[in-house]
Amino acid sequence: MFDFLKNIFSDRTYLGVDIGTTSLKIVEMKRGKTGAELLNYGYLESFDYLERANEAFQTSTLKLQEETVAKYIRALMKESGIPAHPVIAALPSFAAFTTLIEVPTLSDEELASSMQLQAKQYVPMPITEVKLDWQKVGERRDADGRVLQQVLLISVPNEVISRYQNIFKRAGLNLLALEVEGVSLARALTIGTTGPSLIYDIGSRSTTIVVAEGGFMKFAGQTDFAGATLTQTVATGLKLGNRRAEEMKRHRGLTGAAGEYELFTLLQPMVDVIINEGMRVKKNYETLYKIAVSRIILSGASANLPGLDRYIAKETGLGVAHAEPFAHITYPMRMAPFLGDLGPVLSVAIGLGQKEL
Repeated sequence: MFDFLKNIFSDRTYLGVDIGTTSLKIVEMKRGKTGAELLNYGYLESFDYLERANEAFQTSTLKLQEETVAKYIRALMKESGIPAHPVIAALPSFAAFTTLIEVPTLSDEELASSMQLQAKQYVPMPITEVKLDWQKVGERRDADGRVLQQVLLISVPNEVISRYQNIFKRAGLNLLALEVEGVSLARALTIGTTGPSLIYDIGSRSTTIVVAEGGFMKFAGQTDFAGATLTQTVATGLKLGNRRAEEMKRHRGLTGAAGEYELFTLLQPMVDVIINEGMRVKKNYETLYKIAVSRIILSGASANLPGLDRYIAKETGLGVAHAEPFAHITYPMRMAPFLGDLGPVLSVAIGLGQKEL
């Protein structure tokens, strides 16, 4: 999506770059003998934002620190030994507008005309100020037996796209394409699956919620309750500094073990807000499209919070699994011991790297 230099590069190795609000993830991927192959990765996380909010790489107001992010990209690539390749980068969910539209089966030319008309109805900005893209994501039969084509319509403000182009230009890299992170998550986590999954991608400043099936995003939501919310709750409740609260949250989480009940009672209401927003997205999807969602996938750095998976399973009654983006790619064997922790963190980046492969 949002391809800028399509078909120019003969290089079949790509970088998937996921710029989070407080972290940076880069994967180097190529087409291997049996499919997509991960060659290398780099992961950088900043904790400065815990003390100074303006130290985040970006915020929910879409403010990107262009030169700072470019500097960190160059430094992370150098430190990780990742060479320059064409880049596919993630756009955060809060930077884009997405909606699933159902239309009768149309030719590609007819669909293009239809999406331009549909955009005027659905996109909450003047069409001249955004870039539009759409993707066929499936089909279904309605109650009358008619086949309806499902199309995901995406719009991103031109200003946002320009910022990302500036970042990679400053970093000395060729930006091949931009893709909304939910689309990348769906590709990385649901290729080969049947039946829709509900993905919670719990970042630092926001949680992206996606209904996906067979590698395609079908429905999406978002909440500002996320990892930083949990940290601030612990800091306030236990009268701790933010860094100490972050450490306690990561190591003890929702286990509710002896001596940890106070921490559990602080985190529980905030986690419930995240769960409930996901259940709202799930209910809306099931009501509109008459298809049940039966499983949950946890992604993002906060997905590794101890006890989170068990708590969500208990509260929702659904099967819960951690993200496994390595399931359909090959990777260096030296990474095998770390896949459990890395999977939720690298899901978006790996989905980006798979886009052209």
